[in-house]
Amino acid sequence: MVSLRNFVKSVATILPEIPKPIRKPTLTEKFIWTGGALVIYMIMGITPLFHFGNEADQFAYLRLIFASSQGTLTELGIGPIVTAGLILQLLQGSDILRLDLGDSEDRALFGTATKLLTFIVIVVECGAYILGGALGTLQSTQAVVIFFQLFGASVIILLLDEMIQKGWGLGSGISLFILGGVAQTLWWDTLSPFPVTASQGSPAVIFGFVPAFIAALFPGGGGVASVFLRANQFPSLFTFVMTAAVILFITYIEGIRVEVPITSVKYRGFQGVYPIKLMYVSNIPVILVSALTANVSFFTRLLSNYIGTHPPGWMKYLVVYNSQFTPTAGIVYYLTPPNGIQQSAADPVHAVIYAVFLMVLAVLFARIWVEIGGLSSRSVAKNLMNADVQVPGFRRAGLSIEQVLNRYIPPITIIGGLIIGAVAAVGDIFGVFDTGIGLLLGVDIVLQYYQMLVKEQLEEFSPRLAGVLGQI
Repeated sequence: MVSLRNFVKSVATILPEIPKPIRKPTLTEKFIWTGGALVIYMIMGITPLFHFGNEADQFAYLRLIFASSQGTLTELGIGPIVTAGLILQLLQGSDILRLDLGDSEDRALFGTATKLLTFIVIVVECGAYILGGALGTLQSTQAVVIFFQLFGASVIILLLDEMIQKGWGLGSGISLFILGGVAQTLWWDTLSPFPVTASQGSPAVIFGFVPAFIAALFPGGGGVASVFLRANQFPSLFTFVMTAAVILFITYIEGIRVEVPITSVKYRGFQGVYPIKLMYVSNIPVILVSALTANVSFFTRLLSNYIGTHPPGWMKYLVVYNSQFTPTAGIVYYLTPPNGIQQSAADPVHAVIYAVFLMVLAVLFARIWVEIGGLSSRSVAKNLMNADVQVPGFRRAGLSIEQVLNRYIPPITIIGGLIIGAVAAVGDIFGVFDTGIGLLLGVDIVLQYYQMLVKEQLEEFSPRLAGVLGQI
């Protein structure tokens, strides 16, 4: 363990690093840095890879989750960062690493280890994409050039995320890039006026719902009935209404909380509450479920490409892909979301199994994350004790506060996980814009940014008050 520590510390001296700001940037400066990072990421998302052909997108389902774009510099997106972070968090939570994240030295070591593992994951994924045929058949020169393009672009994405997290911007690069992708898809599904064809030889139709709806109201447009449920999973009146309903529901449940009364020992007379939100673990469960299914889908598709046109018999139980690289049978088929209400109606068993799978895993990952993410009753009680806070009517002891929190945190974790999984499943089954998981991530990130802006404004107005509130 000591040798591993020394190795990670020595690697830290050669890894590229973004320095922390010498002084705290103003809110305006943070807006500029955050906006600049997003613009760079968006430009990378439309910059094509060297000699990339018009290949079928084998990983379309993963694009929103990993904020990636096919055939561009963001082909890998934030996937390597998320994968490396989850691996290290799970190792830390299971006490394999045994690092004290409350200690500044161990926390810095954990950050360096995460960055090092991210570099390793970048190299592995770059090689897997190329060797597995995810980018089509490439000549050796093309493969080498694309490898270095993907590697360099992924390093830039890593540094952009590090820049924002070190205080130059707001939030994290991961959340920012996911939100950018969700917003882009949502606006495209809603407002795109461009005609598209579902397949070769079919007539072109307006893609965006609002322009299609307006066109349908004119004579010869077909009326409202023509856009109520459109073919080929194009945005329709039904999916628009379902999208709005899901967004409103997520916003509503985000505000539901249980408030545990607390008083400050340090500041006499100060009374407040410790809020325990119904969505206690936020969007972490769906991110973990998405990462799991994304990696399963990723490696089974690479395996399918590698095996070729004559797969062994056992492969059909794992997954069967059609010519468009969409699963049509096997375990992976039932773990991936149905493509809208029409496919769900055609195969309701798929929809039901997917919904049950998503809810069960969401609850499982919610409980795991509460333990390894420092959100358990014991961890929260310890934090409250360290902040000189106690619950009125109970002794100022960690065990007493933990017993109070045990009334709320475990059941809320399970209920919240079920609700998150159900909302994501319903959104996917009914074909909402951005998918159910995408809407969950997008709405939650928007609310997080709103809370960050309130905190930033409060710190500029009264740093001392913000510090006191931040402790509790």
